[in-house]
Amino acid sequence: MLAGVELGGTKCICILGTGPDDVRAQVEVPTTSPRATLATIADILGGWDFGALGIASFGPLDLDHRSATFGSIVSTPKAGWSATDLTVLARGGPMTIDTDVNGAALAEGFWGAAQDLESWAYITVGTGVGVGSISDRHILRGARHGEAGHQRVPKLAGDSFAGTCIYHGDCVEGLASGPAISARAGKPGQDIASDDKIWDHVAHALAMLCHNLVLTTLPQRIFVGGGVVAAQPQLLGLVRQRLRDSMAGYGMPADVDDLIAAPGLGKAAGPLGSLALASTCVK
Repeated sequence: MLAGVELGGTKCICILGTGPDDVRAQVEVPTTSPRATLATIADILGGWDFGALGIASFGPLDLDHRSATFGSIVSTPKAGWSATDLTVLARGGPMTIDTDVNGAALAEGFWGAAQDLESWAYITVGTGVGVGSISDRHILRGARHGEAGHQRVPKLAGDSFAGTCIYHGDCVEGLASGPAISARAGKPGQDIASDDKIWDHVAHALAMLCHNLVLTTLPQRIFVGGGVVAAQPQLLGLVRQRLRDSMAGYGMPADVDDLIAAPGLGKAAGPLGSLALASTCVK
């Protein structure tokens, strides 16, 4: 039996089970202060019997096992959460911790639309833009975990929007995240028509991100999900077309429609991602 915690900026989901067909319990917790949130999660986990724990968290995270601050959130714009140690939830048992989007990407390989693949990327577009990259069915990591959503990319010609990322301004997250879309439009995203020209800017930024992924992490498929894309499904077609134009036939798989795809697990990818991480502890 596995337990998982998906730690998000507005809510956390605790889950107990072994996979999508065997979820024994699932509890949602609002994300408030670190002390209150982690105490509530610890109480929930304390009532469950499980063999390994997976934590899929917003970041950035310190994932260097040699570091004195391993398992901590670092330099996050989420007020009060920088330097928060998440390993306190482990209770001394087996634990794996990674980013929420890496967990979701891994879950797609275990139970979703990437089961037949060796390498893929998972882009989530919501409050931020995150990218989980899988190579040879393992999470791609080097000195740190990936933060591809903060890549700076060329904007559409004549675009003067400064972007909303507090660190980089007009990186992909600063151009295509939910808050960026609302800031550009001057109104909530749900009030923007599906044929509004603003979606061209969003699709362009995401296509430029995909362009870079195709040439660097070499995914067989790129899954594009998250709340923004779920609410505006026409974005997938726009991203495909702009990526096709950008690549200009160089280093590009023949079937762009197959390359850019919707994730298979939908909203369940997040909590299932924490279970997927927990399963990596079990031999």
